Amino acid sequence: MDEEVFPAWSWSVDRCLKAYNVKLEKGLSSYDVEKQRELYGWNELKKENRKPVWQLFIQQFDDMLVKILIVAAFISFVLARFEANETKESGFEAYVEPSVIILILILNALVGVWQESNAEKALKALKEMQCESCKTIRDGYLVPDLPARDLVPGDIVELRVGDKVPADMRVAVLKTSTLRVEQSSLTGESVPVLKATRPVLNDDCDLQAKENMVFAGTTIVNGSCVCIVVNTGMSSEIGQIQKQIHEASMEESDTPLKKKLDEFGNNLTIVIGFVCLAVWVINYKYFLKWEMADGWPTNVQFSFEKCTYYFKIAVALAVAAIPEGLPAVITTSLALGTRKMAQKNAIMRKLASVETLGCTTVICSDKTGTLTTNQMSVMSIFTFGGKTTAPRMFPVEGTTYDPKDGCIVDWKCFNMDANLQSVAEICAVCNDAGIYSDGWVLRVTGLPTEAALKVLVEKMGVPDAKAKNKIRCCEWWTKRSKRLGTLELDRVRKSMSVILADGSVVPMDEACRKLLLSRHAEMSSKGLRCLGLAYKDDLGELADYDGEHHPSHKKLVDPTCYDPPREEVHSAIEDCRGAGIKVLVITGDYKSTAEAICREIRLFHEGEDLGGKSFTGKEFMGLSPSKQRDILSKPGGKVFSRAEPRHKQEIVRMLKDMGEVVAMTGDGVNDAPALKLADIGIAMGITGTEVAKEASDMVLADDNFSTIVSAVGEGRSIYNNMKAFIRYMISSNVGEVISIFLTAAIGIPECMIPVQLLWVNLVTDGPPATALGFNPADVDIMKKPPRKSTDTLIDSWVLFRYLVIGSYVGIATVGVFVVWYTQPSFMGIDLTGDGHTLVTVSQLRNWGDCSSWPDFSATPFAVGGNRVISFSNPCDYFTTGKVKAMTLSLSVLVAIEMFNSLNALSEDNSLLTMPPWKNPFLLVAMAVSFGLHCLILYVPLLAQVFDVVPLGLNEWVFVILVSAPVILLDELLKIVTRSRKRTTKIKLA
Repeated sequence: MDEEVFPAWSWSVDRCLKAYNVKLEKGLSSYDVEKQRELYGWNELKKENRKPVWQLFIQQFDDMLVKILIVAAFISFVLARFEANETKESGFEAYVEPSVIILILILNALVGVWQESNAEKALKALKEMQCESCKTIRDGYLVPDLPARDLVPGDIVELRVGDKVPADMRVAVLKTSTLRVEQSSLTGESVPVLKATRPVLNDDCDLQAKENMVFAGTTIVNGSCVCIVVNTGMSSEIGQIQKQIHEASMEESDTPLKKKLDEFGNNLTIVIGFVCLAVWVINYKYFLKWEMADGWPTNVQFSFEKCTYYFKIAVALAVAAIPEGLPAVITTSLALGTRKMAQKNAIMRKLASVETLGCTTVICSDKTGTLTTNQMSVMSIFTFGGKTTAPRMFPVEGTTYDPKDGCIVDWKCFNMDANLQSVAEICAVCNDAGIYSDGWVLRVTGLPTEAALKVLVEKMGVPDAKAKNKIRCCEWWTKRSKRLGTLELDRVRKSMSVILADGSVVPMDEACRKLLLSRHAEMSSKGLRCLGLAYKDDLGELADYDGEHHPSHKKLVDPTCYDPPREEVHSAIEDCRGAGIKVLVITGDYKSTAEAICREIRLFHEGEDLGGKSFTGKEFMGLSPSKQRDILSKPGGKVFSRAEPRHKQEIVRMLKDMGEVVAMTGDGVNDAPALKLADIGIAMGITGTEVAKEASDMVLADDNFSTIVSAVGEGRSIYNNMKAFIRYMISSNVGEVISIFLTAAIGIPECMIPVQLLWVNLVTDGPPATALGFNPADVDIMKKPPRKSTDTLIDSWVLFRYLVIGSYVGIATVGVFVVWYTQPSFMGIDLTGDGHTLVTVSQLRNWGDCSSWPDFSATPFAVGGNRVISFSNPCDYFTTGKVKAMTLSLSVLVAIEMFNSLNALSEDNSLLTMPPWKNPFLLVAMAVSFGLHCLILYVPLLAQVFDVVPLGLNEWVFVILVSAPVILLDELLKIVTRSRKRTTKIKLA
């Protein structure tokens, strides 16, 4: 009997009982229970099969950059092993490179496993919403604490105030005059819902319209009843939500940045493969020689040693091309971003979401608790004067249940006349609500409207000043007035009354009545819920009131609810308009209520025609797909009311299919599937359910919509800073690739070895790149439209800039190597003070033929003061003897990258307008990186591992002179960039 063939809400109670062959007073028999369990199973949510940790760990390596690194590490390890076998030595230094690469990959994989293992806690939170036991009638007996897991369709269950509903059930009998259920977490309705027993004559109605059904996970807040279990376990509404959460998790897509980095990795793979092969092939003459005879090669000579050497150069090029430190720097930058957002009450649960938030194009916001406070509050008091008929209006400040949140404007609390005292007394006595503190959050028992009236009484005070300091105001009034009986509020009476031991009659003439009615109409038009307060000692014609057929029933009106909007929301809506972000309100509340709130927060202008802008979920889903897309694509705000979970999901899915980056807010269980499906799921930290929080990417600590807008600005700033350090790291890597390519192309010894490149990419580049994440945000960051998800990370002009800067890095790095071997001085700086031998450029390019040079000798030279580099074989001058030249090349590379980090402060702005001290963290990071470089130069053990030597003062001056021009070069490129943008802007205008 699934819900499609058994619409219990549209059937009478007798028909439902007959369908299950059960009686209310008897319940199911044990035999029937077993039969039902065979059909429907246990009343529990399905446990999802989670991937084992080892499988999650393996998945972390499914990335193109990671695969390249694995191959490079494997080849490095094989070559190191081969060299160790040849030399019969341990060769510890040769194993440093593959060991470091593997260590980095393992650490990244562990971080990925940790993040994914925390991703599916939403399902666990759903299970925690289920109650543990319930009162059930079985075999004619009441079982007071039957495990909720044992329930089957057809069971008869008793519910009362405070009970958590154990399954989806049809209300059969009301044991009190009213029954209210708090189901906002499931449907989004802002107030507890009145339930009844009469059928809803509609086989296909939305969840909110099923007024005779109670749903698993909701709570009884008023009254008691007897129900028939209809749906259990995964067939219940909460079970359907679990299915939707699981389906949404299957549809999760990569973040915009991840997609761009993957695309970059794939392109980089092709380039690396081609360049590595080219470097190896163009040096074939050094390891493969032959003579031609009759057009055929003869006397072929192959040097495995030289072949291996140039293969190692190709591997070094791969190490240089891959920005190994990029994943670590991105993770660090995102972590810093989450900390900054947390300070603004936006708690990020997933690091990657920080960047995604910055490119948000649409915010789909729940109404209750996000745009509004989800706390009823009194906005104003209207009364007549004490002894006159002069009307008085007292505005009331504050939108929460905290009595200290605002006050009554122009209120003299210790000078209340009889009218105002009556207002306070009625609000305090005719009230069953309670307010209590749950940590630093105020929560309510009972009805929100009555809680709001209690808060009002606390703000009004009491006539007795001494009592005010000793006792709460509500307690003072309730002790002062004796409550004899209660006619409680229900869906028929639409009012609540109490009988007091003392009281008096307040006369009202026609003029007062007209004034009251006009004030009522004025306040109702603003979406306010208007309550009339009065007392009398004679009930008169209402003494025998018995329901809607009573002749006086027409005097009782049905006002709309009012959940006040947050004061900050309207300015946040304006910020969204300025930032080019569309706002859609999706709520389970009534259409009229949702529209009134949207007008008040200025999503819509006063008097604006809402045709094509306001729909119920059912109305919107009834439109054709093309019409739906047309509505969603139009600019301006939209509101969707009476929306069920599937409606929210479909709207989010459509927006994503249209290329939008969607942020979805919510606090209820019903919001969880859409939160999971959205690019950014945003849950409420105070009023949000654990299900919503666990399904989200971000949690708002203050439940405030304006915090989302602030976080979007922070996300945009973080993305700009990430682009800055990606630009910095990639341009540096391009320089390393070009330097190695030039080395191989002109045939000189390799000027840097892989372990040195790895050190630069991981350690010396890391601190400046991370510090670029602290660049200050642009002042107009929320005045620009969001970037498109299709925008490339590296466009053609940026790539050209990379190549220009990279070419200079490569030429400078190789150039100092050549100058040291071939020139006695550079710009007046003596380079021969260490006594090394000078050679010609031709000799350097043909160093492999050294053994055939006549009378060639190499003089020992000094390094680091005491150490002398000497050679048993003169040709070793180009291998072990290149240690000083390699150190100069490495130092130039590090120095250039430090200067280049200054260029990355701004993509377009000159250092004259964006000076280095705008980001003091960068200056500190540069000092740290340069200090680390000096560490490996001047600590003997590290110098041996990295094959470097100390440099003297002259050599440092040489390094700085060669490195500094990179700043001037990029300043020229920035001038061209600014000129291009001005031209483009003029053309667009």
